[in-house]
Amino acid sequence: MSKKIISVINQKGGVGKTTTVINLAAALAQKGKNILVIDLDPQGNATTGLGKSNNDEASNIYNILIGKRKLSQCINSSAISGLDLIGSNVNLSGLEVETANDTNRAYLLKEILTNNLNDIKNYDIIFIDCPPSLSLLTIMSLVAANEILVPLQTEFFALEGITQLVKTIDRIKINLNPNLSIRGILLTMFDKRNKLSSQVDKEARSFFKDKVYDSVIPRNVRLSEAPSHGMPCVIYDKNCSGSKSYISLADEFLNQKSENIGSAA
Repeated sequence: MSKKIISVINQKGGVGKTTTVINLAAALAQKGKNILVIDLDPQGNATTGLGKSNNDEASNIYNILIGKRKLSQCINSSAISGLDLIGSNVNLSGLEVETANDTNRAYLLKEILTNNLNDIKNYDIIFIDCPPSLSLLTIMSLVAANEILVPLQTEFFALEGITQLVKTIDRIKINLNPNLSIRGILLTMFDKRNKLSSQVDKEARSFFKDKVYDSVIPRNVRLSEAPSHGMPCVIYDKNCSGSKSYISLADEFLNQKSENIGSAA
């Protein structure tokens, strides 16, 4: 597939995954990139965080996956120029049971995106926000993606959890998607007053080397406030420390040497 599709994943909840999706997407859109966010989490936080309702019974990713709606019918523009969204709905939580007899279900999202390239051809990057688990939805995302971005909180047990994630990624590469690669590890919730944050930072860089972004996302109240206003923090308060870190991340993301954004993967 000739699209840059990035799955944002961590099986642990509360690590800043959705915050990263909406703020990185918004920052890249502000830099002139055309971005599509697919909210694959039944909680729908990326949907509400971009100012849309996760109670929309028609225009959502669940209806695309069950064949009830076309992909083109479910792409919604956000208030940010260059940033569109395919929203989520709580019905998505039942997909695993509904597709239990489909031996090809892991490829469902990939096939939909592949078969609708015309509808997504104008996007430079597609971000998929995954649920905080290693469920069918997450596996579908990993099969559809070329790359993975992993938010890693600088807290106790963070590196233990990521070991399990790396094993899952390796299994997906062997069995389902040999082209999958880790684009980057993003350290989140960093507290410079806390020695543990610095310790996790050091250990992550020792383990993942240059895969860890230089940009680090701090603990920041404004990052938590922004979604309740239906907007990314880089729009809500672009001068706070959290927004500045995500804007810095967007620059770093675009300057990663090995990748040509918007070209064939």
